[in-house]
Amino acid sequence: MKNQQNKEIAPGIKVNIVLKQDQRTGKMTQGVVKDILTKSAFHPHGIKVRIQSGEVGRVKEIID
Repeated sequence: MKNQQNKEIAPGIKVNIVLKQDQRTGKMTQGVVKDILTKSAFHPHGIKVRIQSGEVGRVKEIID
């Protein structure tokens, strides 16, 4: 799975994240990364970020 490494994510990039309440359904929310919340270099479920809308979730896709 891609997007599990912190070095792949940076503030200002557009991503699809899965919010905590959407983990069961897998519904994705699109936004621009404001803050990276995962401190470790790797996380098996995706790097946790805050997008500019203030929502927090794990990155599932980086949008080009």
